Amino acid sequence: MWFKQMTFYPIATQKLPEWDKLAEKLNNLPFVPVTGLDWFSEGFAPPHAFSPELVFVADKTWSVALKKSEKVLPAAVVRDILAERVAEIAENEGRTLGRKEKLVLKENIIDELLPRAFTRNSHVQAICAMEYGFFLVNQANARKSENLVSKLREALGGLDVRLPHTQQSPSSLMTDWLLRGQCDGGFELGDSCELKGSGEAAPVIKINKQDLAADEVIQHIKKGKTVTQLGLVWREQIAFVLADNFTFKRMQYLDVLQEEAEQYGDDAASLAMASQILMAENVSQMIAELVGHLGGWQEK
Repeated sequence: MWFKQMTFYPIATQKLPEWDKLAEKLNNLPFVPVTGLDWFSEGFAPPHAFSPELVFVADKTWSVALKKSEKVLPAAVVRDILAERVAEIAENEGRTLGRKEKLVLKENIIDELLPRAFTRNSHVQAICAMEYGFFLVNQANARKSENLVSKLREALGGLDVRLPHTQQSPSSLMTDWLLRGQCDGGFELGDSCELKGSGEAAPVIKINKQDLAADEVIQHIKKGKTVTQLGLVWREQIAFVLADNFTFKRMQYLDVLQEEAEQYGDDAASLAMASQILMAENVSQMIAELVGHLGGWQEK
């Protein structure tokens, strides 16, 4: 369970139920397969295939997963069948269908095809790092991560989480680090970034696999551009791309962490437990240090 992308939320862990009570509440909103004329179904499912538990506990962390199943009905298929049915009616009845009749016919075709449509499944996992007060979602897409939080809030009857707002914006800090050609603390520059000028129509400049301390890169900042994404490495343990909306992308956990996890055992359960503990601990420490460089949290 090494998250490759992440949205995180500060969370009031003291207001959370014990993990066994949490599991009971999630059972009220379980995943059930999508059937009949429904387009999708979603609910909580086991985070790991080796266990039926809806909450996977490892030391001072627990994880959950929201599963979604969606019907896949290509618009082109519906369009082709509709065209055939309209042509048949025109030939058999000698008349042209109006707009309302076509809409009704289209809805009937969809109802006919939907029970036989293919389904597409997806999972969004999350870990609560109780010791550090962070809720980590394996998703950089705001809509999908917020959906998991919303469903968890619904299942629990409330959830005290908030979006991360710091005194300084991530874009401002990233721009300063790139201008100086170096970072502070345990952070180092990676080899990629995105920059943008002022204005909605300003083009985005993407730089990949280059020395970010090079003068030709820094010149973009001196000409007024700001950094919207920046590749970073933290303590030679985690490489990632920080975005200006405070999400993490293209996360890579360097060998030292994965090797440490493997020392705890080679079966699926022990490896998942070790990975969850180590990832939650190190990512939380990384976030806490980054928040410090951003001036701390904004007051509520």
